[in-house]
Amino acid sequence: MSDWLRQRPAATPAMLEVWSDAATIRHALAFEAALAEAQGAEGLIAADVATRIAAVARALTIDPVMLAEEVALAGTMAIPLVRHLRAAMGDDGGQVHGGATSQDVADTVLVLQLRDAAALLIADAARITRALKVHAVAHADRPAVGRTLLQDALPIGFGLRIAQWRAGIAAAAAQVEAAAAGLTLQLGGAAGTRCGMAGRGEAVAGRMAATLGIAAGPPWHARRTATAMVASAVGILIGATAKMARDISLLAQNAIGEVREPVIAGRGGSSAMAHKRNPTGCQVTLAAATRASGLVAGVLAAMAGEEERGLGGWQAEGPMLADLALIASGALAAMAVVAEGLEIDEAAIARNLASAGIGDDIGESVALVAALLKEDG
Repeated sequence: MSDWLRQRPAATPAMLEVWSDAATIRHALAFEAALAEAQGAEGLIAADVATRIAAVARALTIDPVMLAEEVALAGTMAIPLVRHLRAAMGDDGGQVHGGATSQDVADTVLVLQLRDAAALLIADAARITRALKVHAVAHADRPAVGRTLLQDALPIGFGLRIAQWRAGIAAAAAQVEAAAAGLTLQLGGAAGTRCGMAGRGEAVAGRMAATLGIAAGPPWHARRTATAMVASAVGILIGATAKMARDISLLAQNAIGEVREPVIAGRGGSSAMAHKRNPTGCQVTLAAATRASGLVAGVLAAMAGEEERGLGGWQAEGPMLADLALIASGALAAMAVVAEGLEIDEAAIARNLASAGIGDDIGESVALVAALLKEDG
């Protein structure tokens, strides 16, 4: 069974791989390997046993379909996964997962996936802002109809509208980067006290974090601020990109025709009307924006967990963050293609301005474009 037809139209292959079953299992086993190595280095388990656990964990193959059935029964992935790892270790299986708990695995896997997801989103946001900068500079002084409340207003420099799109996306991408940087390894044990670590919990966490390529910090399993910040930042990035998509879709209407998405074979057509050229990239992005607000709200609602381990909140958070990252990837990738190949019809811009009869005074548009581009780098 697969839901590829549902997911692929809204997400990129690279982002789908970040959240794939294979990646999830790989990260979970990497957690167990890093834990064993760190505990071995700190003298909590024998060094040779630690080395063997790490090697077995990194080589272990677990069928995701079988594991999913076991997770559905157990209620958490770590229980069956650790059982498989302990079985593979034989007599030394009792040394696996010492001092850790199921949520430590789940949250650290989530952090690793959010780290990789953020990197993909930031890269596509950079593609968009680079392309928009070129268009903004090229059309900074081109008089165009400015529109307020969907009605002709006063002239603006066409590049100013583009510079504003760029500024919003750049600022949102910076927030995603900052939020992702605030994510840390989760290692708290049964009640978040690092009990069973012989006072070496901080050192173990530091070693694990270095191995996994993330930051270390105190346990945060009942404090969902960092993940909520990521969700909020990604939601804002989708919204900023949707602003661009909304404007382009309006400007591409037949009666206006000032911009069009690039021509790509097989994209933007109609099954019934061969003459149509639909803004399909904008469609993907606006659909993502429609879904994003509910997902962000869900993550925020999940923050109110009970005491040292909540029931139903953080368990719902992971799938919502995954969905949010997936639709964000589709939105940004679509608009990167649009931005890089955006067709701007200068004759249509001039024709619409003349028809509006509002003159050609664009005020300080050129200076504002320069200021926005300087502000965003």
